[in-house]
Amino acid sequence: MSSVIKATPESPTRLEWHVSHVVEVRRETPHAHTLVLNVPGWPGHRAGQHVDVRLVADDGYQAQRSYSIASPPEDATVALTIERIDDGEVSPYLIDVLQPGDGLEVRGPIGGYFVWDAADGGPLLLVAGGSGIVPLMAMLRHRARAGLDVAARLLYSARTPDDIIYRDELTRLESADVRVIYTLTRDAPASWTGYRRRIDRAMLEEVSWRASDAPRAFVCGPTPLVESVATLLVELGHDPMLVKTERFGPTG
Repeated sequence: MSSVIKATPESPTRLEWHVSHVVEVRRETPHAHTLVLNVPGWPGHRAGQHVDVRLVADDGYQAQRSYSIASPPEDATVALTIERIDDGEVSPYLIDVLQPGDGLEVRGPIGGYFVWDAADGGPLLLVAGGSGIVPLMAMLRHRARAGLDVAARLLYSARTPDDIIYRDELTRLESADVRVIYTLTRDAPASWTGYRRRIDRAMLEEVSWRASDAPRAFVCGPTPLVESVATLLVELGHDPMLVKTERFGPTG
């Protein structure tokens, strides 16, 4: 997954680095893997939060990135879904090198703005672009594990079907109260029945609740998508205070 571009201050509580251990590696797509970590002393997290990951080379050089947590608060382990950035410093190592048993320095959980707790209720309107699905997946998993009947709709934009992260699990999560809608922006097979374009006003009008239903909206993905969707939702009458955003992108 690309790094989180933080838009809100971190918790005032001082966070320390911990050496976690990889307990499982799952291939999600050709370009994204999930690392399941055992983090000693993990204090627990909220759906939507993220962690910092730090790599230290033998010569002392350090590289640090932030990644959203994919696992729900109910899990004892911490899952990070990482999308490979070919010219990146961190993601190729996390995907190509790390194996179960390896150690990884993490710090967190971080963030208190882009979060959803079961007690917050709904309905939930989730809009994801690419690897921006990760914190939204934590929210859907939290909803399922908490046994809630909160209505949720996920609009997920991906380049191709092969780029859809968690596709099988999202299919299993669908129900009368959970609707998953996809749109592809590049290659769509002839059999594709979903949308075939970037998210626009007409699509949001068809997919989202009415503004009068006061859905809690969470939008996560590349900056252009996030800014466009947030603007369109407000133009459609949604309360800006209920539209929360988080942007993702590569770092230098």
